[in-house]
Amino acid sequence: MVLIGCRYLQLKPQVHKPWLNISSLVALSLACFSMTLVGNFQLSNDEELHNICTYMTFGLGTLFCWVQSVITLKVNLRNEGRRAGIPRFLLSGALTACMLFYIALIVQRLPIHAARAQWALVMFFLSFLATVAIEFRHSHFEIVCTDNRDPPLSLSETFSEVSEYQSDQLQSFGVLQKTVKLPVVCQFGGGVYK
Repeated sequence: MVLIGCRYLQLKPQVHKPWLNISSLVALSLACFSMTLVGNFQLSNDEELHNICTYMTFGLGTLFCWVQSVITLKVNLRNEGRRAGIPRFLLSGALTACMLFYIALIVQRLPIHAARAQWALVMFFLSFLATVAIEFRHSHFEIVCTDNRDPPLSLSETFSEVSEYQSDQLQSFGVLQKTVKLPVVCQFGGGVYK
C-alpha cells in the first residue's frame, strides 16, 4: 500500500488523465484487501469466498499492471518511459496469460496445475512491482514527525502533586521537550505532498 500511495503521489502532478491514476490506486487497494481475505479464509475453510477473493486479487492486480504500463508510456518520467514501459507491458501480458491459464485449469478441474499457474502469476506480479524502482530512484522521500503536545494537566487536586512531580521528572529527562517528527511528507519533482 505504501508503494502504490507513493506511486500515486509521484504521478499525480504529471498525469493528464487523473482517472487513470485514481483507478490504478483503487484497483490495487481492492486487490490488497481481497488478498488479506484470501489469507484469512483458507481454501479448506471457505472455498467459495477464497476463490472469489483469489479472482479479485489477480484480476484487479492485472488491471493495475495494465493501467500502470499505459501511464508509464504516457507520462514518460525523465524520458525513461519506453525503457520502463516495454518490460511492464511484457509482464502485464505474462500476467494476463497466467490468469487465463489459471482459469482454464480450474475449469478443467486440475487444481495442482492451477496452483502452479498461481505461483507464476504471483512471481510476475512481484517482478512488475520491482520495476517501479526505476522511476523511484529520482524521487526524494522524507518523513517528518513532530509532537507539540503540552505537558499533561492534573485531573483532580488529589493527583496534582503526583502529576506535577511526574511532569517535572519527565522534563528533567527531556521527554516532554523532545521533538518527534510525525506527518509524512513526500517530495516529487516540483511538489511537496502531505
